[in-house]
Amino acid sequence: MSDDSPSRKNAGLPRRRRMRHDRHYVDELVSVRSEGGFGLMVRVGQISSNRDQPRTSLGDLEDLVGSIARHGVLEPLLVRKRPEGGYELVSGERRFHAAMRAGLEEVPCLELEIDDRQALEIALIENLQRKDLTPFEEAEGFATLIESYDYTHEGVASAVGRSRVTVTETLRLLDIPPEVRAACRHADITAKGMLLEIARAGEVEAMLALVEQIAREKIDRAELRRRRQDCEVDGAAESAAREVRRPFVIRFRASSERPFGVSLSFRTESEPKPRDVIDALRRLIREIEAGMADEGDLGGSSDA
Repeated sequence: MSDDSPSRKNAGLPRRRRMRHDRHYVDELVSVRSEGGFGLMVRVGQISSNRDQPRTSLGDLEDLVGSIARHGVLEPLLVRKRPEGGYELVSGERRFHAAMRAGLEEVPCLELEIDDRQALEIALIENLQRKDLTPFEEAEGFATLIESYDYTHEGVASAVGRSRVTVTETLRLLDIPPEVRAACRHADITAKGMLLEIARAGEVEAMLALVEQIAREKIDRAELRRRRQDCEVDGAAESAAREVRRPFVIRFRASSERPFGVSLSFRTESEPKPRDVIDALRRLIREIEAGMADEGDLGGSSDA
């Protein structure tokens, strides 16, 4: 048996292996938001999964089970103590289940002193570092970090090991409404580049038309971009030729508690519903945040 193999089934961590052989973002997060973690071996029966953790599917574990059976758990699980005894898993769900299937009785863990919010934040970040997320899952995870944990685009990029541009572009996928997402799934359109071109089409009808063309003609991204741009030019010309409709205008007046006013105009055939107003405001916020990420900050005043 080599020095890098577990000496017995319940060892979990190979000999000559430190609890963490490198540092990454979760380490930095833990060092700032808790009193740090310390390594220990924990029996698998003392560990329970976090019911609120963001991972919904473990995926195929066969390769991981084989690796753990040969080499042990190379990256410790993150756990925290439960008030009633035992430990709750913070992150490392796949490693935990693979270790049990490999027959390990003990696994290496880092015990953290963190609250519920911090536990979910760490689990979400580790989940976003996976390679098998769909583009929509990735975009929703980025949005959760921004909306629930006050991350900037730059902060998300640092947390998950992506570039800021990638984060900003991925968030644009959230502009694709549910009916278009369903059409993309039905047409087996999963490449992020293709989905971004669909998102940039803007209108639902234009998005669905592009999805249909992809499914019917098997066009590539370059051709998809050309057709989208052609549609934008045709749409602008048609709009200029038509009699301009009077827009629906929704205003939120200033008050003593809220010393500002907001006005939204909708050039639609029917009066917008409250959900349309909420979606428009959310999209505007994302675009402003993207501009702040591009320019560092927004100074002065602007007219929207």
